[in-house]
Amino acid sequence: MPIFPEEPLLPQQAAQVPALTLAYLGDTLYDLYVRSRLVSTHEDTTGRLNRRAIAFVSAVGQSRALKALWDRLNEEERQIAQRGRNAKTPTAAKNASIQDYHFATALETLLGYLYLSGQDSRAKEIMTWAYDATEAAAGKEDANCPK
Repeated sequence: MPIFPEEPLLPQQAAQVPALTLAYLGDTLYDLYVRSRLVSTHEDTTGRLNRRAIAFVSAVGQSRALKALWDRLNEEERQIAQRGRNAKTPTAAKNASIQDYHFATALETLLGYLYLSGQDSRAKEIMTWAYDATEAAAGKEDANCPK
C-alpha cells in the first residue's frame, strides 16, 4: 500500500504515541480501505457506496468487527487495542453505545499503531478480517429482515 510511510517508527516508538492519536490515524486508514474496497467490488452510485461504507466505519460496525477478530490478535496487538478502548475520549458517541464507541476506538488505535510502525501487511490483514466480519454480519441482518 503506497499510503504507508517510507520511514516507519520502531514498534516501541509507535507504542509511545497517545492512543487517541493512533485512533485518529487508524480511523482514516480504515475508512480509506473500506471505500477503496467498495469501489473496486461494487458498481453503484456514490450515495449508495457511502451508505454501505457507513456500515463498516461506524462505531457499531467497527466494534462488531473487533469483537469478531479479537482471537486472531497477538498479545501485543491486544494491549494496543486495550489502550485505545480505555482512553478517555473528549467526545461522546452519537449513534452508538459508549461500549461500541470504545471498542471502535480500540480497533482504530490498533490500526494506527500498525500503520506508524510499518506493519502494513498485518494492518491489511486485520482490515480484511474486519471488513469481512462486518459484511457477514450485515448479510445475517439482511436475512433476518422481513421482505
